[in-house]
Amino acid sequence: MKKSGMKFKWKVAFLITIAAPVVGLFWKHSQPILENFGTEADLAYADIAWLLTASCLVLLMTPGLSLFYGGMVGKKNLISTMLQSFISLGVVTMLWVVVGFSIAFGDPIGITIDGVKYGLFGNPFQYLFFDQVAELPHKTLGPTIPFILFALFQMKFAVITPAIITGSFAERVRFIGYLFFIGIFCILVYAPLAHMVWHPNGLIGSYFGVLDFAGGTVVHISAGLASLAGALFLGKRNKPNHEPSNITYVLLGTGMLWFGWFGFNAGSSFGANATAALAFATTTISSATAMMTWVLFDRIQGRKISALQACIGAVVGLVVITPAAGYITVPESFFFGAAGAIVSNLAMNAKFLKKIDDTLDVFACHGIGGIMGMILTAIFAGKEGSSLLHGGWAIFGSHMLVLVGVSIFSFGMAYAIFFLLNKFVTLRVREEYEEVGLDISQHGESI
Repeated sequence: MKKSGMKFKWKVAFLITIAAPVVGLFWKHSQPILENFGTEADLAYADIAWLLTASCLVLLMTPGLSLFYGGMVGKKNLISTMLQSFISLGVVTMLWVVVGFSIAFGDPIGITIDGVKYGLFGNPFQYLFFDQVAELPHKTLGPTIPFILFALFQMKFAVITPAIITGSFAERVRFIGYLFFIGIFCILVYAPLAHMVWHPNGLIGSYFGVLDFAGGTVVHISAGLASLAGALFLGKRNKPNHEPSNITYVLLGTGMLWFGWFGFNAGSSFGANATAALAFATTTISSATAMMTWVLFDRIQGRKISALQACIGAVVGLVVITPAAGYITVPESFFFGAAGAIVSNLAMNAKFLKKIDDTLDVFACHGIGGIMGMILTAIFAGKEGSSLLHGGWAIFGSHMLVLVGVSIFSFGMAYAIFFLLNKFVTLRVREEYEEVGLDISQHGESI
């Protein structure tokens, strides 16, 4: 009976997957509504070249994350952990083309305030199968690049966000349950947040005036709080202490993440321009400062300087700078990296958080790092009227209100997804499968 139930769930997953190519084969695209688009004369070929490159860089981050996470877990869970990140390239890419992009960047569906409609999510039918996603530039979303390039660049962000979450419940989640989770998370959490923050009429970005240059709120806070929800729901591993399987993988993964993050942050300028250059500079300076701050802070706490901790520090620096990369000065980026490293380091070693089995400390690094980035952005962002130092307490208060709201939304929705999904697909592996390791029990492979 159990075997039959297991086969049924895999059949459902297969049918959902195969539905897209079958429907896509007969899908007839409508002509773009020309009033929404510019002309070929509006295309800036330098911007197109840079965004194509940036999209490739951001895609590289997901394999980088798989190495980063895979090297940290025990040897019997290395393949499963890496695959959990890598498979997001398949699941989320398909979902994004079919419906995810529509929810994230379709015309706003939400609430009307003072006669203006502010979106909570986009019209899910507007860009089905990239309908209306043309080679012409969209006048508001990407005025100098083909709209399809804008959609593909944004897709890479959607891909890596659920992959980040995997580190919190590594070594104990069933693969079939994970596949369903990332699909539901993308549609119900990531895409609506992307709309609210990045759509020109999104509630968070437009009404509250919250800045998020490249995903501190949309990516890292949402993934960090969802990670906390996952760790709490799935509970502790039977044997939580393990030796990292391969530190060289962690170093390689960190290098790929750092390299790809230039596309993540500098690409979010959507042009080959001075803002991209500034974001490039603040990104690498914050990461370098965070890495050095992290390892030296470890040393004065009596801990050895390790390659693993140096890598974690570098990634935290990248997380913290993400929401502010194009809005602050180079000297301020030093402070972002140092402050983020110290706060995340303290969180990672806090006794009350250690009681929660967040396998790879995703909440402490991405959640706390993202929160720190948002707070510091709300203080320092140089765009006029957008931060405490450049607009006053009201705009800072808006950021803090949104921070609380996004945290509650991300945690609550993720926990609800875990809870309800578990009613249909058991999320945690059996004790004997956990003992033998997920590489063998879930995938029949070993290193």
